[in-house]
Amino acid sequence: MSGHIAALYRHPVKGFTPEPLARAELVAGAPFPCDRLYAVETGPSGFDPAAPAFVPKQKFAVLAALPQVARAVTRFDDDTGVLSVSAPGLPDLTVPLGEAAGRQAFADWLTRLLGDEARGPLQVLQAPGHRFMDHPRGDVSILNLASVRDLEQKLGREIDPLRFRANIYVEGWPPWVENQWAGADMMVGWAQAQVFKPIVRCAATDVDPATGVRDMEITKALFEHYGHMFCGVYVHVTRDGAVSLGDACSQPQPEAAAQSILGGTAG
Repeated sequence: MSGHIAALYRHPVKGFTPEPLARAELVAGAPFPCDRLYAVETGPSGFDPAAPAFVPKQKFAVLAALPQVARAVTRFDDDTGVLSVSAPGLPDLTVPLGEAAGRQAFADWLTRLLGDEARGPLQVLQAPGHRFMDHPRGDVSILNLASVRDLEQKLGREIDPLRFRANIYVEGWPPWVENQWAGADMMVGWAQAQVFKPIVRCAATDVDPATGVRDMEITKALFEHYGHMFCGVYVHVTRDGAVSLGDACSQPQPEAAAQSILGGTAG
């Protein structure tokens, strides 16, 4: 069975506004294009731009820790490296994030927005080739929209899929089938990928991405209704290819998925 790509999103600044795309080029061994290029440190995180390495998201301005960041609406121009940001009660800001002065201006603007909610001095981080992912091997994330709708039925209320901050949103798969695919190969548009593991969800999903209000208990609901806190999967791109809205996103063959599970390839 093949699903199809219903939406594509990138998140240039970790924790901030998802940006919709009509098309993206996936590259083998690489994360989703222009995703999590920057992160905002809330106090010393231990990140060293000269030797970049994975840092847990709790060290950054993300919805799980600071729901108020949802009030900042950001747009990034990857051709120029310019970030535009706005929020109620503050003047709009347009800065080049590739320059130190631009990153400092964005940090100062955010300090005004967050006020006492900021736990420490804010600093916008980057490093060439580094991505601030939630998992050190979480290259590209895919969300099965049928799984979200199944959870909606359990809760009796609508869930904005953007709460899950995925890159690729798929229609046409049975709910929760993706949790059985670790290690299996699949086609994503014209690219080939291997499923890495289900995504364990955190308190960020409890926050309305439009208002910044913590108004649901998604992780609690997942555990109560399904006995896990998964929603979506990470995949690793194994062959270059374009992905566009409406493209097929194939479900792995059952035999391949079963063999991968028996082989213990999930991590």
